[in-house]
Amino acid sequence: MSEPSRAKSLLIASHPGPAVAVTAIAAALAVQFGVTSVQLAVLVVAVASGQLLTGWTNDLLDADRDRAVGRTDKPLAWDALSRNVVRRATASSAIVCVATSILLGLLPGMLHLVLGVGAAFAYNAGVKSTVLSWLPYTVAFGALPAVVSLATVDELPPAWMIAVGAMLGFGAHLVNVAPDLADDRATGVVGFAHRLPPAAVAPTAALVLALASIVGVRGARGFDAIGLAFLAAVGVCALVAVAGTGRRPFQAAIAIAALDVAVLVTA
Repeated sequence: MSEPSRAKSLLIASHPGPAVAVTAIAAALAVQFGVTSVQLAVLVVAVASGQLLTGWTNDLLDADRDRAVGRTDKPLAWDALSRNVVRRATASSAIVCVATSILLGLLPGMLHLVLGVGAAFAYNAGVKSTVLSWLPYTVAFGALPAVVSLATVDELPPAWMIAVGAMLGFGAHLVNVAPDLADDRATGVVGFAHRLPPAAVAPTAALVLALASIVGVRGARGFDAIGLAFLAAVGVCALVAVAGTGRRPFQAAIAIAALDVAVLVTA
């Protein structure tokens, strides 16, 4: 099998899945709040460049660890990409991120750079190895609705949106690290999730995300028939997460996260 091109390797190193997901959430929130096409374009570029910066920084800082455990999904770990190329891409994305964030407005721009990108960098730089590994995710996801709302309508969003975003971030952290617990421990990374029994990681994520569902439904529409039906679906997923075996708890937690995003962006 031929090695991927440099462009493809650079894309893989950016963690495109999370980058696209977070950017899509920001765009959907902006549409919900009401946004001009120019505002939407600037917001998408700001968030996307911040996500690229986060992904490339993560792989740069983890390159030696990833190589030590033989990660085949990390181009830097098997020399499909040079560190200098990733450093240049990181610098370029940082310039774009700062410029477009400020174009959103001084307050939302600073919130994005400090509580969003800054929290992500803190995670990559070492917080991931502490009991507070959940905090950067919680802060960054909680700040996202505020950044979008301030950039589009110049006011803070409802408190429940910030709360749902924060809990979504907490759950996303646990879901994100769950597949890599063994590799992380082997290279000295022992964050919050690593201190839990392995079988408790996905159920813990699901329960926090289920709480986010309750807060979101209450804030978005109240406990009407549709809201209760939604929560019933969340409850089923939560039961699977707690009582299921194999990958089912992990899949159930992801399903609840998707439902939480739906509540957040369609309120």
